Amino acid sequence: MRSAYSFRLLDAADPTRVLELYTGAGWVEPETAGDFVPPMLKNSFLVAGAFTAGGELVGLARALSDGVSDAYIQDVVVAPDHRRRGLGGELVRLLVRELESRGVDWIGLVGAPGTRHFYEELGFEELKAHVPMRYRGKPRS
Repeated sequence: MRSAYSFRLLDAADPTRVLELYTGAGWVEPETAGDFVPPMLKNSFLVAGAFTAGGELVGLARALSDGVSDAYIQDVVVAPDHRRRGLGGELVRLLVRELESRGVDWIGLVGAPGTRHFYEELGFEELKAHVPMRYRGKPRS
């Protein structure tokens, strides 16, 4: 089924379509303005897209990196009606290949609940003794 799609690195993407992908994943509310999309894509180290034969963007994944040693894969998203066809995996593989070709040798991510098997199948493993954390505001005294 993946042969019905093409995958490539992007310099830019239609902000409205990216917002639709994020909304379909439940990451943003439908009324969210998409002003953040162009700078988000521009400031990512790599952005990969999955396209239908007709050229519609149906999947996206980003890599954040210093371009030398470390990278984090972020926002692997596929439109709901195109899921379970291997697109997300192909996007991750494209980013990993490109990062490795540039000499980036530490690639990490934080997967959403329920995605462990998906990422393990792509060669990722749990970072034992590490705790993913998110800044939530005022530090404790």
